[in-house]
Amino acid sequence: MANYTAADIKALRESTGAGMLDVKKALDEADGDKAKATEILRVKGLKGVTKREGRTTSNGLVTAKAEGGVGTLVEVLCETDFVAKGEKFIALADQVLAAAVAAGAADADALLAADSGDGKTVKELLDDANATIGEKIEVKRVGRVEAPVVVSYLHKTSPDLPAQIGVLVGGEGDESTLRDVAMHIAAFSPTVLTRDEVDAETVENERRVAEATAKEEGKPEAALPKIVEGRVNGFFKENVLLEQPFAKDAKKTVAKVTEETGTTVAAFERFRVGA
Repeated sequence: MANYTAADIKALRESTGAGMLDVKKALDEADGDKAKATEILRVKGLKGVTKREGRTTSNGLVTAKAEGGVGTLVEVLCETDFVAKGEKFIALADQVLAAAVAAGAADADALLAADSGDGKTVKELLDDANATIGEKIEVKRVGRVEAPVVVSYLHKTSPDLPAQIGVLVGGEGDESTLRDVAMHIAAFSPTVLTRDEVDAETVENERRVAEATAKEEGKPEAALPKIVEGRVNGFFKENVLLEQPFAKDAKKTVAKVTEETGTTVAAFERFRVGA
């Protein structure tokens, strides 16, 4: 007769994140010894890490921390939403974020090489989680913003999932305004802060498309320059943060709102899971 109880199964599932059948098999093999069963799950799981490398990670979460003029944003991915909303995966992401903050990591490679806080690198931590949970788990992106004032904002796109959109905003002035801007960025997904950051090739391509479209629509030749300029400006309003109509008051641009409160935005980062 098996030398373990239903409570042992539950405890081992919670501590490892492994499935019911895998946990029962490990406890059977370990004759009820939970420490040995945990090691069995880890060893068997690690054998499957390489096999999982080619799998798609389209679920997960974003997590962030901002304090002392520094903000860190991390995207941690997994394969299924079932794992993404599990306590073990969320706790893992919190540990990864803490490691990113401690190491001052600004990209995924730096974070993977960092100390996870328990004597392992973050990569080793993820490999262990990959083994016990049974899904491919990876850090996709890391964002870092430094400024006199940095705020973070996390947004849930579904009530039963962890945050899927994360934003950092750095600048000077009113923290409340910067927080409003962070919420705006989450909703309107700008790609750059100012139009100067849009490369010339992209702008030229927008001009070509706008002109070709106007000609196809039969617009008068004399009106083309004005039409093209208007459509290019429309492109900027859609993609440039400071030129976007503000989420809370579409009659004003983000630049106007920040100006009115004596606030400046210096940088931002926005991650959406899987995007």
